[in-house]
Formats: sequence, C-alpha cells, structure tokens
Amino acid sequence: MKLDPTRRILGMAAGLTLSVAAGAASAQVVTIATGAQGSLAYNSGQAVAKVANEAGINARTQPYVGYMPLLNAGEVDFGFSNAVEASFAFKGTGNYDREHPDIRLVGVMFPLRTGIMAPADLGLDTVADLKAKAGDLKIASEYTSSTIIPYYIEGSLKNGGMEYSDFQQVPVASFVAGINALGDGLVDVALVSLNAGAGKEAEVKLQDRGGLQYISLDDSPEGVKAFKAFLPEGAIIAMKANDSIPGLKKPANIVSIPWVLMVNADVDEDLVYAMTKAIAEHKDDLKASFGAFGLADAQAMAPANAMPYHPGALRYYEEAGIPVGE
Repeated sequence: MKLDPTRRILGMAAGLTLSVAAGAASAQVVTIATGAQGSLAYNSGQAVAKVANEAGINARTQPYVGYMPLLNAGEVDFGFSNAVEASFAFKGTGNYDREHPDIRLVGVMFPLRTGIMAPADLGLDTVADLKAKAGDLKIASEYTSSTIIPYYIEGSLKNGGMEYSDFQQVPVASFVAGINALGDGLVDVALVSLNAGAGKEAEVKLQDRGGLQYISLDDSPEGVKAFKAFLPEGAIIAMKANDSIPGLKKPANIVSIPWVLMVNADVDEDLVYAMTKAIAEHKDDLKASFGAFGLADAQAMAPANAMPYHPGALRYYEEAGIPVGE
C-alpha cells in the first residue's frame, strides 16, 4: 500500500523535529562541580562525567571551592557532598548559617568510612576507655578549613556520652592537619578516614607506639540512638581486624557517612532521571574510573535525608524498585 504523500511529509517532519530536539538535548552542557584535582569530589566527578557522557549526557566537570551556594543558585547543575553536610546546607544548620532550599539529592554514590583514632599505646580501644581518660587527652578541634569534621568527631563523642569540652582542645586547620598532628604527637585523638594516605603516614610515625587504633564506638541501642540524634544521616558499622589497614589491628565500630550527588532543583526531570539511571546501572564502569565506587550499592542509593530528592531521581527509583527514605 502506498503512503499518502501528505502523511509521508508530515511523518518526515515529525521525525526531523524529534531528531533536532534530541540533538539539542545532547548539545546542552551539564556542569558537575568538583573539588581540586585529586580530591574526593574531583575523582567522583571524573567517574560520573564519564558514564554520563557515555549515556548521551554532555557533562563536564568544573573545580570549585565551596560550591553549595552556586548549586543553590543554579550556576552549576550537579555537585557532591557528604549526606550530613547536605542536610545541614538544606536546613541552614550545623556548619551553614543560611538555608539552601533549591538543592535536591540525586543519590548516594558510595559510603565514606571514618572514625576517631588514637596511638595504640594509650589503650583507648573503646569510647568507654576514652571517656575514662578524657580530661587528660588532647583532641583535634575547629578544623577551620574543613568545618564539617568536628561534627563527625562530636557525633562519635556523644555516642560515648562525651562532649568536646571534656577534652583539651587543639585547633587545627584541616582534616589532613588533624591527622598530621596525631602522627606528630600534638594530639591524642583525631578523625582519620579508613585507608587515608595521611593516616598511613601517621601510622609509620607512630610505629614505636604500636601505630594507630580506631576507638570503637558503642553499637548498643542506646549508643546508636545518641549517635544518630546528632548525626541522623550517619551509621555505625563493624569492621573486622585487618593488619594491612591502619587502625584495625583489633576489630572496631566506626562511622559510615553517605557520599552523595546533588542537583539544582530546576534541572530538567528527564536529565536527572537519565543521570540517576547511568550511575545506578554502571557500577563497574564507575569503579574502573575510581575504586571507591566499588562500595556503591544501587539498592541503597536513596536513604532518608532532610534534603529532598529530585523528581527525576525519584522517577528512576520507583521504576527500578529502589526504596526511598529508609
């Protein structure tokens, strides 16, 4: 049967329109804000941009410092944070003095694992041990250029019924500076991420003191309740002893915080859906670019947070059967 010429022309026009629309969408440049080269945000951004581009999203990374206001204003499309800071930024609490109401969550990339450490010869195996000696100990504080860090430490202290004021506080500038102070014997307690390079260096410096040991948190219902009352987005996880990892010569309960991707609220729903799908369904590709994605779990991408999820992300999670807000 021959196609009517008029219908044929209309069909060709419709196809051309769809093609042009698709081309325009792919031509749109999507900006992913990251940190400086070598940082966690930078490495995460490079991996996500790669899978996004392979999915037809024209994404590019751009390094910024303190980009939450830019994300809120729509000057960048996507950006990374830990889930605790995302909650603080949205509500204007914690280390943020104003609300950022126009940012939404895309989802969790992978968990960050961290905890408070001390030289092994101090015998501070648990938070109960720490509490018994608190007044005699020096603890890294302030973290003037990494203002979220004290909240992680304080959440761990509250888990054991302590406050910062129970210790002798030693101000440090940054996360790495706190670890260096621990290795140099300037403080007795500091936050150290699992397998952090600076932590490995501190471990070597403290070999004559038995190295480092994570101070194990209280995973009783009461201890978890005290921790989550302060850090609701965090979790306490059990780690097995592992001589190859600084701080784990003995088993320890440490902190896990989700590392999340955020997006401006006005970014197109279809675009956010496509980004969420690309991340959730390409773990192996992400891991090949940045090993931390080996801990990614699509089924755990949407935990509860004060910052709401973008509708595009929610559409994907509903389609994929991924629970939201649990």
